[in-house]
Parts: sequence; structure tokens; C-alpha cells
Amino acid sequence: QVQLVESGGGLVQAGDSLRLSCAASGVTFSGFVMGWFRQAPGKEREFVAAISWSGGSTYYADSVKGRFTISRDNAKNTVYLQMNSLKPEDTAVYYCAASTSINRRTYYYAAGYAYWGQGTQVTVSS
Repeated sequence: QVQLVESGGGLVQAGDSLRLSCAASGVTFSGFVMGWFRQAPGKEREFVAAISWSGGSTYYADSVKGRFTISRDNAKNTVYLQMNSLKPEDTAVYYCAASTSINRRTYYYAAGYAYWGQGTQVTVSS
């Protein structure tokens, strides 16, 4: 059974940094594209970042480009999201997700991911 467990969320001030982690089990981790999404209250779930199987390719939403970095450690079955220069508008529940798609265009959409974690809350105060 596939299980994704996020950690590392919390309450920080604007300008601070956080690193989220997502540990995977029950899967051949290196066979999955991994993504991060977020959902703020009253808003739809939105794409944040994705990383290819090998980690050689990364993809970012324009709103986080230059501030967030996605990475993975296949030996540890873990994907990370380093978030710097956080803003109040980054406040959301952050979800990690796993995809077996080979179509890069699907990486930007929640429907492209088969497995999801339960999410971790990130709150950025001004």
C-alpha cells in the first residue's frame, strides 16, 4: 500500500524559511515523479513544484520560482521542498503526490498524480 507522509510544516514569519519532507513507503520510489501542491482556504489545490524520477528535471509554479527548491533522495524514499523568503500568500496546506505519468504536461495538474499524502500546514504571518 502506497503511503506518503509529509512533515516540516509550521508557523513562521514572512521572510523565514521552512523545509518540508515527504517520506514514501509501499512504492518503488525512484519510479515516481514527485510533486508538491498546496491548498489555501477557499481556493483550489494548486501546483507548486515537481521533480523527475532521477531528480534531473524540476518544474515550478511561477509564484514560487526562485524561492522554493524541490529535491529528492531516492535512497531515503524522500522528497523535499525547501521554501525560502516565505510570504503570507504561501499560507496553505501542502501536499506531496506521486505520479507515474511520462507526460510532463500532466505534472502541473493534480489529476496527473495517483497518490497523495495527508498534507502539512504552513502558515506565514506578516
